[in-house]
Amino acid sequence: MKAVRGVVDYLVSGGVSYIFGIPAGSVNAFFDELYDVPEIEPVVAKHEGAAGYMAAAYARATGHLGVCIGSSGPGSTNLLTGAANAAREHLPVLFLTGHVPVDTIGRNASQEFDSVAVYKPFVKYSVMVRRPEDLVDEVAKAVTIALSGVPGPVHVAMPIDVQLSEAEELPLPAFPRREKVLPDPEAVREAAVRLTQTPGVVFVGQGARRAIPEVIETAELLGWPIVVTPQAKGLIPESYPGYIGVYGFAGHEKAAEWVNDHPERALLIVGSSLGETATSNYSKPLGERRLIVQIDFDKTVFGRTYRCDVPLCGDADVTLQWLNRELRGLGLSRHARGTQLVALESVPAEFKTQNVFLALQRYLPQNTRYTVDIGEHMSYVIHYMRVLDYDSYEINVHFGPMGIAIGSAIGYALADPTRPVVCITGDGCFFMHGMEVLTAKEYRLPILFIVINNGRLGMVHHGHLLQYHRAHPRFQQDPVNIAGIAAHLGVPALRVERFDDLADARVENLLQADGPAVLDVALVDNQVPPMGDRVKFLSSFGH
Repeated sequence: MKAVRGVVDYLVSGGVSYIFGIPAGSVNAFFDELYDVPEIEPVVAKHEGAAGYMAAAYARATGHLGVCIGSSGPGSTNLLTGAANAAREHLPVLFLTGHVPVDTIGRNASQEFDSVAVYKPFVKYSVMVRRPEDLVDEVAKAVTIALSGVPGPVHVAMPIDVQLSEAEELPLPAFPRREKVLPDPEAVREAAVRLTQTPGVVFVGQGARRAIPEVIETAELLGWPIVVTPQAKGLIPESYPGYIGVYGFAGHEKAAEWVNDHPERALLIVGSSLGETATSNYSKPLGERRLIVQIDFDKTVFGRTYRCDVPLCGDADVTLQWLNRELRGLGLSRHARGTQLVALESVPAEFKTQNVFLALQRYLPQNTRYTVDIGEHMSYVIHYMRVLDYDSYEINVHFGPMGIAIGSAIGYALADPTRPVVCITGDGCFFMHGMEVLTAKEYRLPILFIVINNGRLGMVHHGHLLQYHRAHPRFQQDPVNIAGIAAHLGVPALRVERFDDLADARVENLLQADGPAVLDVALVDNQVPPMGDRVKFLSSFGH
């Protein structure tokens, strides 16, 4: 059999269902094998960068390996942004790239490029396979590394002649399952004792995504409220009475008051690396004169910015399970807070961004999962939109690539077809990756793409006005009817030009389509978005 068939069979053995990417000469042998393998469906994107975002979102949603593929040369470089994003997000994604034949390396072959060297700074493992008999074993090694310890992306370059060479059919290596990182039991005991000696707050980051029942149990054992970081918005619904709000970029005053104004309150930090956006630009009050217990599976985050009194290196769910057991052993009992009604209040009819988002939530299902792009609209989402269900927002402010939410929506829709998916993006992001709406159409994914269309790079525009008191006119562009573009693509679309348009019943019907739809919100909002802390941080340099 061809060596590349072994790779496909290995991925099938691991339960891989989708491979995201674009076929091209140096990976056509791989795609040809998929004709005979119904277990894996290729998701052919319009740009390899978006394919990387799809694979990462799929990995995050499922907890399993994501896989994407691109050609040698430009295909591999287009995938590189996706690899950098997966690295920042600790997501296990296998990046497969084609490569020129082994005997042409260094001879200026078409699309020759040393992808191995370029990927190395971004991934846990990067290798080119030069012998067909090594191909499956190297892919298996890469997958094992991706899923071990702190998960992350890996890269395997496959020369076309290696893929097409005949290889002996041997038993496939066992497909790995990730083993949880377990904390030190003595450290857990120490944390339990010290947490019972002081009031405090549970500070939740996105690393707690698969540990929310344990987070709530810990909070109810301690009697502490919960704040979340911007990337963790949506993990705790507002129906939980102990939820205060978002701390950090575009966050809530009440959350900041609970943390900053009470240095006697301890912090139990779960799954946050305490980066810039999670800490309001490395706020000093966050780490002053208080007990800090931090849970993370990545030991390098401890003490990076703030001292950590008790570091607990382990997966959030198992670490909290052990901590809760210790707390009960110290005599604490759980006082369940139950739930409270979250009323969607009436929204003022003024045509402003925040009102548009609040009004839209009245028309969309409560269990909607939102993928949110980078731009001024993101700050409005973080600050104003309601959290009505668990795990309901996907917000990327770490690596922060524009257009990521469009590909992410496709990854999420494939990972969980039972849950409605809405992508909130801007016109700037749409112009980068908006053609993936076609991908959603071709795979009949009922995603609603909401585009805040203000004819400018909004976050840049407002950021310059706040920081430099002027904004270059070239940050703006001629108005574009994005609904019209979608219609020409054969995608149902509705253009909103005034607040009353939102009351049109067609908004609700857009989610019922057998495929994607576009809601084009033509709105130039000149009020300052809730992004002031970010501007203050950027303005602090040079002073």
